[in-house]
Amino acid sequence: MATTTPKTKHSFQYWQWRVILSTMVGYSVYYFVRKNFSFAMPALGDEYGISNTSFGIILTLVGLIYGVSKFVNGVLSDRTNARWHLSFGLAVCVLLNVAFGWSDKLSAMITGHADGPDFVNGMVAVMAVLLVLNNIFQGCGFAPCNHLLAHWIHPKELATKTAIWNTSHSVGAAIVSVICGYIIANTGDWRYCFWLPAAIAAAGVVFVIITLRDTPKSVGLPELENTKTELDDNDSPEAFRAFLRKKVFRNPIIWVLAVTDLFVYVVRFAVLDWGPTFLQDRANPLSPELAGWTLAIFEIAGCAGMLCAGWVSDKFFDGKSHRMCVVEMFLVAICMAILQFIPADTNSVVVLILLALSGFFIYGPQALFGTCASQQATKYATGTGNGIVGIFGYASSVVTGVMFGAKAEAGGWDSVFPIAIAFGVAGAIAIALMWKAPADGYEKLNKVLKEVE
Repeated sequence: MATTTPKTKHSFQYWQWRVILSTMVGYSVYYFVRKNFSFAMPALGDEYGISNTSFGIILTLVGLIYGVSKFVNGVLSDRTNARWHLSFGLAVCVLLNVAFGWSDKLSAMITGHADGPDFVNGMVAVMAVLLVLNNIFQGCGFAPCNHLLAHWIHPKELATKTAIWNTSHSVGAAIVSVICGYIIANTGDWRYCFWLPAAIAAAGVVFVIITLRDTPKSVGLPELENTKTELDDNDSPEAFRAFLRKKVFRNPIIWVLAVTDLFVYVVRFAVLDWGPTFLQDRANPLSPELAGWTLAIFEIAGCAGMLCAGWVSDKFFDGKSHRMCVVEMFLVAICMAILQFIPADTNSVVVLILLALSGFFIYGPQALFGTCASQQATKYATGTGNGIVGIFGYASSVVTGVMFGAKAEAGGWDSVFPIAIAFGVAGAIAIALMWKAPADGYEKLNKVLKEVE
């Protein structure tokens, strides 16, 4: 950080942590109005007879939509005010989740039936539309947060502090898991899985607007040390487009990260999307409430994994986060393999431990891939770089949605785990291809800009 006085340094540190904590709260409540659907799925299936295949198609559709939205919002975040970008998207998601709680009433209005096949089909269509819209605006969450972190955290500290920040989505997913598990277990009413999280997220919108600010420049502070370039003082469209073209869209490192992120997300969402259903379908089934706590522990273990991975990357790999990811992808594949081969009636504690270890190892790469993309794209195009990586990550919904849903329905969960194992191993091999990649892209940035002059 380019500081000249202790007062400036102190002020920068205050605002840095204020931005980190504010965005953590904001992004965590995004998960309140996104991951609640997974817990409503078993209750919706029981009440209306909606199949896992239908749910799988919906999950695939919304995953692809979210991936595209993440890319579009990534590009937008590089040129917009992050504070308002983040809060606007969250506010819209709150309204859509309120509407989702009325999806049965909306289906009845559209079809003219309160039950029967037409009503159920209408309800599936309503849910699909609302979830698509919700995931379009969910893309307003990660992109502005990532943009802010790249402006407030130096590349050499980015892995550690971004790992801290990344615990936000695990904390959000863990809390909403417990809330929704409790709701389903004690009321059986899936509607409150949308209404209660929406109310909490609405409070999050207010919090973000009040506490968050944009870049250091917006509060009169200097840019980070060794990251200031001509783009800070002469942000011409030509220079920015040249940088995007050469150091983002034509950067092979970004594309390796993107492809590997797909493998990571297959493993991650195998647990997040289908975990509640899997845990209640076992020969030794868990109650909805206990399933919620189990998935919460998966997320909590993921928090520990992210913190550990970030610290190890900065401490032992000099900020080269991708190297840590190689080891962790192999380890998560081993955990999936053990889940595959243990007996169906295995004690729930064993399943819990394996899921916790899976969370610990998979969330390291999940967090660090964003860090890697930010480091390579630099603070000027971190949103675009992460958008490219993100669209591949959520293309995984083709596998985790349609394929997993159909496989589980046709051949049981034993037919699902080998796919997760294969993707875990493939992810480790893919990320190993960029082992010798540099820690960040700042060194080559000015060269690109000079070529434009």
